[in-house]
Amino acid sequence: MAGKKGKSPFADISKKNWNDWKWQLKNRLTSVDDVIKHLDPSKKIVEGIKVATEHFRMAVTPYYASLVDINASYCPIKSQAIPSANEADFQDSDMADPLEEERDSPVPGLTHRYPDRVLLMVTDICSMYCRHCTRRRIVGQTDHHIDSKHFQKAIEYIRKHTEVRDIVISGGDPLIMSNSKIEKVLKALRDIPHVEIIRLGTRTPVVLPMRITPSLVRMMKKYHPVYISTHFNHVKEITPESEKACTMLANSGFPLFNQSVLLREVNDCPHVIKQLNQKLLKIRVKPYYIYQCDLSKGISHFRTSLGRGIQIIEALRGHTSGLAVPTFVVDLPGGGGKVPLMPNYTLARSDDRAVLRNYEGAITVYMEPHRWESICGHDPACSQDRFRSKKGPGMLMTEPHTVLEPKKRSIDPNLL
Repeated sequence: MAGKKGKSPFADISKKNWNDWKWQLKNRLTSVDDVIKHLDPSKKIVEGIKVATEHFRMAVTPYYASLVDINASYCPIKSQAIPSANEADFQDSDMADPLEEERDSPVPGLTHRYPDRVLLMVTDICSMYCRHCTRRRIVGQTDHHIDSKHFQKAIEYIRKHTEVRDIVISGGDPLIMSNSKIEKVLKALRDIPHVEIIRLGTRTPVVLPMRITPSLVRMMKKYHPVYISTHFNHVKEITPESEKACTMLANSGFPLFNQSVLLREVNDCPHVIKQLNQKLLKIRVKPYYIYQCDLSKGISHFRTSLGRGIQIIEALRGHTSGLAVPTFVVDLPGGGGKVPLMPNYTLARSDDRAVLRNYEGAITVYMEPHRWESICGHDPACSQDRFRSKKGPGMLMTEPHTVLEPKKRSIDPNLL
């Protein structure tokens, strides 16, 4: 990106400093004056930054700022990084904690919603404060990592709950911490016998790729299996630097998954998502989820209709590799969890046949079998309690005469 007089705004930075993730953090753009100094924005953009930062903090790494086309009508990087006046346009549907993470938090820093997995939030700091952040009620507010007392309580909770086998480490961005602090978290979790999978949610490969260093990777690989969930939203974010970071992780045995957020005028287009997902596969990142943008405060201008997300899946399924087709999900307000949405491929069903349509619109009748025997109940796995559904419709398949009674959930009155 060119700044004043066509010169790159960071052209005078030494290569050593530019590739130092700590230098990047220290020199983040955190004020309207920083944006004016480096990016030469229009007066309208300056005023938008001033309005938005009265409510929410700004921080943009020089690396990510270098990708911004500041005065373009449509720039997916600018939309995600540079505050705008839209963030002060609060709606009745806006919620501070739309996913009710705090209600499902048995100890500070831990959310336990699903049967066999928990969310462990180890920091409220990110290298960049995304303008569409769903957790902006805490991220970027206090600049703290989880304290030792709360961390130990979280570890003890996990240790006591033997049904928990999968840990999602998030925040904030856990890779903003030092190697030693990250290792403390990984080691504590790996020392718990029933913890099988560790997932680490981070956007550093996208906004601070120089954070992915050989020493970090060497340390983390000691605690495999560790899965990396990252967050690319547009193909412009796939650069030589971000590709190098992902390659380093993939070469060290970290499965990489991408969780995009559907954002108006950023990626709300089937062609844009198809291009992104195909390019992600080339750098060994599997498209995993497309999230409907949450109902967090000040981000209503990013939200699209649910129909737009279904349209995108329709344009992907069958039209590109299945590897490039993520699941479109809505994380329900009120803490209901993720609900997948997809086009309807089942047109009709009877006892012995189903009428299905394919991606081209062709309609086919599939004849179903008249035999109902199953391995269920005979395989050794069926006798192990850990594999049995304990809630939801799945439980009805193995527990006859069960009645599902919905758990009472508090919903923001503004949504009713």
